[in-house]
Parts: sequence; C-alpha cells; structure tokens
Amino acid sequence: MDSVNISLVTEFVLVGLTDQPHLQILLFFVFLAMYLVTVLGNLFLIILTVLNSHLHTPMYFFLFNLAFVDLCYSSVFTPQMLMNLITRKNTISYMECMTQLYFFCFFVISECYVLTSMAYDRYVAICNPLLYNLVMSSKLCLKLMLGSYFIAFSESVAHTICIMRLTFCKANTINHYFCDIPPLLQLSCTTTYINKLVIFVASSINIIVPISTIFISYGFILSNIFHISSSEGRSKAFSTCSSHIIAAFLFFGSGAFMYFKPSSGGSMNEGKISSVFYTNVIPMINPLLYSLRNKDIKVALRKTLSKKNF
Repeated sequence: MDSVNISLVTEFVLVGLTDQPHLQILLFFVFLAMYLVTVLGNLFLIILTVLNSHLHTPMYFFLFNLAFVDLCYSSVFTPQMLMNLITRKNTISYMECMTQLYFFCFFVISECYVLTSMAYDRYVAICNPLLYNLVMSSKLCLKLMLGSYFIAFSESVAHTICIMRLTFCKANTINHYFCDIPPLLQLSCTTTYINKLVIFVASSINIIVPISTIFISYGFILSNIFHISSSEGRSKAFSTCSSHIIAAFLFFGSGAFMYFKPSSGGSMNEGKISSVFYTNVIPMINPLLYSLRNKDIKVALRKTLSKKNF
C-alpha cells in the first residue's frame, strides 16, 4: 500500500447513543427539548446584553461571549444528531466529519478560556473593587477574548491536521454521536502516537491551566469574602460567584473524564455519557445559572419588555 496522507474511507457511520429504535425516538424528543432551551436561553442572554447599555460591562461582555460559544458549539452537531435519531441514517462524509471536529474543538477550547477570564474578572471585582474599572478595561477584555479565540483556533487546526494525516482503511464506524478525537483514533490503521501526544499536551494545558487559575482566583475571593463584615455583602458575593463555580466544575469535570481516560471500547461508552454533559447539558444550563439568580438580568428584561418599540 502506498503511504499517502489521505483517507481510504469516504464516509463514517455514527453509532449514536443507542441502537434501540424505541429509545431513539425518546432521545430525539429529549435532545430536541434541550436544544431548544439552549438556543432560546443563549439567544436571550445575547440579545439582552446587546440591547441594554447598563449591561455593557466586563462581566456581561464575558457572559455574552460564553452564551455565543455555547450556542455555536451545541449547534455544531446537535441538529445532525437529531436528524440521525429520527431518520436512523447515521452516515457523515469524511470532510463533514473533519469540519465538525474542527468547529467542535474550536468552541470547546474557547469555552475553557472564557470561563477562565470570567474567574479573573470576579477576582478583580471582589478583591480589588476600587481598581476594577482601571484593571478590567475594554482593551484588556478584548485582548482576553481575542487570546481565547486565537488559542482555540491554533489548537483546533493542530488537532484537525493530526487527524487528517491518519489513514482509515476499512473500519468506518465511530462509537460516538459526533466526530470526536478519541473514537476516530480507534479507527486508524496507522500509528496514532503523535495524535495521543498532542491530545495529552493540549488537554493538560486546556484543563489544568484554566482550573488552576479558577481555583487560585476563587481561593483569594473566598478569603476576601470571609473578611466582609456585612452578611448581605457576603451573600451577594457568594451569589455572584456560585453560578460560575458550578458551570466550571461541570464543564471541566466531564471534559477531564472524557479525555484523560484510556480510549477502550468500554470507556468510550462511558465517555459518550460524559460528553452529553459538556456538549448538551452545560450549554443548556449556563443561561439558566447566570440569569435566574441575577438581578441585573431581571432588571434588563423588565426594561426591555417595557419599551414600547419592543
């Protein structure tokens, strides 16, 4: 066989979450409802942030980007997954698979650093409130987001190129509901050492560095909160941070479970369940976490609805 860097497989078959017809119909309606809540919830935050000038602050700038990323990466594969559940035609072309892989990596990695930026923003707001407007300038916020997207772009290109250099001979059944890296590696008939090394290094950076930053930030925040004399002030600070802590814990926890486990057949079945959390559940609950307990969002909603031209 000539050693060429092209795939002999022209399309892949996605196993999905289950192959039982009665469960597929049930899953279709469950994931359809989740996707509708995800789209409406994140669009709600995006539109509300744009329309209300008092939300044009660093905190809501990051929240706007989080909602945008959640909306985009849940839309990378969910519509096709819903179509596959209802039509039971689980095929995806090679190029569509690579495109899906690239955009999925891009938005997931972006979320890692958006969450990290939000933790830093909360640290400055609570620990250095007098310097907040000076430190969290528009220029710094823009640099943090552009840096997040640049890292995501670079790593997504690296992951996609590493996968495209592999040769897929006969096996084309992906044990997943979308094109992710670990199940694709199982299908390769060439060595995947470089790919696994890139995954380990990138995953370590994208999980350990943000988590460390978030833990350190909230360590200082908690220390500062305990020194607040007013119980109302402590309650407000805890309320501001609790939503972000929950979102970060669920996102990084499920991601670490997926990418740091050995990619055996059994672990891939467990990994699919873990993937549901950071691909479907997290984008759905983020707008709920950040809006239901947020007084500014509620005020902005009332103002927007009260406008006559709305």
